[in-house]
Amino acid sequence: MGGNQTSVTEFLLVGFPLSPRMKVLLFGLFSLWFACTLLGNGVILGLISLDSRLHTPMYFFLSQLATVDIAYACNTVPQMLVNLLSPAQPISFAGCLTQTFLFLIFAHTECFLLVVMSYDRYVAVCLPLRYSTIMSWRVCITLAVTSWTSGVLLALVHMVLLLPLPFCGPQQVNHFFCEILAVLKLACADTRLNEVIVLAGVVFMAVGPLSLIVVSYSHILRTAMKIQSAEGRQKAFSTCSSHLCVVGLFYGTAMIMYVGSQHGDPQEQKKYLLLFHSLFNPMLNPLIYSLRNREVKAALRRRLQKERPS
Repeated sequence: MGGNQTSVTEFLLVGFPLSPRMKVLLFGLFSLWFACTLLGNGVILGLISLDSRLHTPMYFFLSQLATVDIAYACNTVPQMLVNLLSPAQPISFAGCLTQTFLFLIFAHTECFLLVVMSYDRYVAVCLPLRYSTIMSWRVCITLAVTSWTSGVLLALVHMVLLLPLPFCGPQQVNHFFCEILAVLKLACADTRLNEVIVLAGVVFMAVGPLSLIVVSYSHILRTAMKIQSAEGRQKAFSTCSSHLCVVGLFYGTAMIMYVGSQHGDPQEQKKYLLLFHSLFNPMLNPLIYSLRNREVKAALRRRLQKERPS
């Protein structure tokens, strides 16, 4: 390789510019979070798989969400943990773009799954007598496959625009993983089109799915308020509260990270927000569903009682 234009074959992830002592502390903390993420979502998947009472559309979609959360964390966290304990380890060009591609897939898929879950709750509360007909297993599988397929197709749009760009240095990605905007800053070409497409994609995925979720829950709220008994209203709200908490966490951090960052937030703040988004959110999701859901807690008790020696 020679001349002024050299082809980049690997990148270095800058990560977090902190003291060695602070990096060791963060390594321990993030390792604990990562373990809790895998354990919590693994328990959710295990309970849904083993307990026949949880073989319903609601928990089918929850299992899809848990799968996305595990994949989310596994895509970004291991490399970050390695870089916290040792000098930044290079990641290959292909590996970096693969990490970017997978992150986009999981982010888009989670957006669509949250919409599908809100629709499931709308049918359960507003059309309870037709629930089993509308939310048949064929429909549920179709909605899940559509969510994953849409996530892949939208990620492909960004990758098709990213792959032709020349990268001739520098090699340092100012992030803890190959986040698409951080990678675009290293391209030796005009990336305005790419940045516009990324921002348009963020706005589309924020406004579109979130609007559908708001419409679903406005109908749910209106139906719930018409229920005569307090117990009935409480049951209607309890079936939706966990999902609303997850939606709030997901979209809240995403909007602050991408929309708020357009108004001068420092790069380091974006890193920590994205860390929260890709690690802390997946860790909280199973806690939210297990602590606020009677059926999940009951299923866990049943499994523990079965495992307990007589």
